[in-house]
Amino acid sequence: MIKRIGLGTIAFDNMPAVEGCAAVVGKKESEGPLGALFDKVIYDSRDGAETFEAAESRSRMQHAAAQSAMEKAMLRAADVDCVFAGDLLNQCVGSSFGLMDFGIPYLGQYGACSTMAQTLLMGAVMVSSGAAAHALCVTSSHFCAAERQYRFPMEYGSVRTPTAQWTVTGAGACVLGSSGKAAKIRAATIGRINDYNITDANNMGAAMAPAAAETILRFFSDTKTAIGDYDAVFTGDLGQVGSDILRDLLLRQGVDVGDRHRDCGLMIFDRAAQDVHAGGSGCGCSASVLCSKILGDMAQGSLRNILFVATGALLSTTTAQQGKSIPGIAHLINFVAG
Repeated sequence: MIKRIGLGTIAFDNMPAVEGCAAVVGKKESEGPLGALFDKVIYDSRDGAETFEAAESRSRMQHAAAQSAMEKAMLRAADVDCVFAGDLLNQCVGSSFGLMDFGIPYLGQYGACSTMAQTLLMGAVMVSSGAAAHALCVTSSHFCAAERQYRFPMEYGSVRTPTAQWTVTGAGACVLGSSGKAAKIRAATIGRINDYNITDANNMGAAMAPAAAETILRFFSDTKTAIGDYDAVFTGDLGQVGSDILRDLLLRQGVDVGDRHRDCGLMIFDRAAQDVHAGGSGCGCSASVLCSKILGDMAQGSLRNILFVATGALLSTTTAQQGKSIPGIAHLINFVAG
């Protein structure tokens, strides 16, 4: 049974379980603090293709992550009832091209960097309601393709500002069903669009932080819980700038996240050694961190009750070139130990 509580939170009596998950990343990501935890590394940013976009749209990352997640769940593609997937390329072609060979009924998703939480939310509703026995949730991003689409081509050699974040080349995939033991989804909060008039496409953290704060506060209000009830709150991907803003916004409302808050964009890279400025970002950032480190820690028992809050900046090349502001969105997933 699915229950709506409060102002946008969904509680699942039949909690969907993570039956298998996998993360695939690029070379730079493999050299970061979490490098040993990823299932596969793709060392060539073109992955044998002629362009960065072709490398992602023929997305071996998504395909490899999905295949590995299904294998861990001991499922074939024919056993999966539906796939929810998204990426940062126009019209989500990284997902459609990357997953078409599986032949799984497909529903494309777009929430910018919040897409992993959005796919999990949709998959959880399908599984908990009985509309699907197994749902596959997949997300990816590619640094070079994202830079060319949203900012400058790599050949331009532009100087990155201190607030800029490094789009992760990577993918994460989760299979949701009813029998997983590592982690289950107890509740989810659907985000609202927040616009704080940020216009700098190199300052995604500032654009997304208000949405993260609003969603977290609404979840606490809906569920009548507090920060102390959770082992950790993982955001993705605010980077250093956005994380500082989030802490300040929550503190103003009486919520001190303290050392319980961790950001996927700060976990995947070593900022001092890897020159990623404010940290990581992109659909693949929170997805790959979730499907390696976070769910891995839950499987080992070091985390038992966490909030996964993926954040997205809802801009396009059209709106950015017109000088429009960058709205933000954040969806929240409450994972508990299985």
